[in-house]
Amino acid sequence: MKIGLLTHSVLPRGGVVHVLELGRALLAQGHDVTVFAPVVAGQLLFRETPCRLSLALHAPRGEALVEVVRSRIDAMRSHLAAQPDLDRFDVLHAHDGIGANALADLVEAGRIPGYLRTVHHVDRFADAQVQAWEERSIRVATRVLAVSALWRQRLLAEFGIEAVQVSNGVDLDRYAPIVDASDAELAQRLDLGPRGARVLAVGGIEARKNTRRLLAAFVALHRQRPHARLIVAGGASLLSHEAEAMAFREAAAAAGLAVGPGQAIVTTGPLPDVLMPALYRAADVVAMPSLVEGFGLAALEGLACGTPAVVSSLAPFTEHFAPSDVSWAEPLEPASIADALSRALQRGRHTEPPAVCRRFSWAASAARHADAYRDFIDTTGGPHARHALPAALAG
Repeated sequence: MKIGLLTHSVLPRGGVVHVLELGRALLAQGHDVTVFAPVVAGQLLFRETPCRLSLALHAPRGEALVEVVRSRIDAMRSHLAAQPDLDRFDVLHAHDGIGANALADLVEAGRIPGYLRTVHHVDRFADAQVQAWEERSIRVATRVLAVSALWRQRLLAEFGIEAVQVSNGVDLDRYAPIVDASDAELAQRLDLGPRGARVLAVGGIEARKNTRRLLAAFVALHRQRPHARLIVAGGASLLSHEAEAMAFREAAAAAGLAVGPGQAIVTTGPLPDVLMPALYRAADVVAMPSLVEGFGLAALEGLACGTPAVVSSLAPFTEHFAPSDVSWAEPLEPASIADALSRALQRGRHTEPPAVCRRFSWAASAARHADAYRDFIDTTGGPHARHALPAALAG
């Protein structure tokens, strides 16, 4: 099959990782895969991909979210419409509202017969137009996929849509407990203090990541273990989380904990992708007490690197993790998160990826996607159902 995968960004976000790893696995299974993404001038994809890469250049029209989203939708629609071989794609598959709205425009123009849309989680936006785009991207899709049973159920309840469930995966060649040269590079880059109580949160400071309650739990841990470190990595996003970050810094200061290199709290920002496995290995526990998640990929990657994990006792985590895999925490209770951190530290590191990591492979995910693609092609008639591009879209 000739497959186009659309993602909203070239930054290191979970949904972008999903696209790149899915594309790689589909390519390995003999499919022809192109990844489409919007970029501003000078941007590069955070991780190399063996797939064909097609980037839509866009110039932001302002800092407001509605303008950022609008410019990316427009850039992706124009870029796709200009593809000379667009009519030969069997499948166009968006993983977010930006790419899906570009495809929805092309459906309405008669340029393509339909598209697939994966829902990692349904975002809620204060801006009415952005929220309308999010909902349209799901409702107009020919087929909707969801990465967990939680979001499959939510799509049925909120949209009346029967989604196909597909999973994430973890690359056990990339994420492994085995130390390599990147571990030494990471040690030079970050001053994390002694081992024994390094708590890692991946994804930056966000309300849905529950970072402030994790901080409150860490404060309790730090009282018991003064050498403890909280490492908050990542945070690249199209959304502004500055208010949450400011509240986080204020709460840390109120607790008497400094934020910075070599301090009790280290915020790394986005790191080079090659260092992420080493970062997981440098941690003594991966903390993911999120309020909202699509799947929980960072916990799976951390476990694959030999690091115990703390996760919320909520779906989707409860769908695929067992008590033997992780330490559970009530996400609204910092005391519960602190207790889970202590229990995870007592577990200690493991020398082999646990069985849960072996259950989720990108190869299996790609095979499940391929089944969904064949059903989609049977419904739409495949590339032969394409129509000529209207002149209004050609420019």
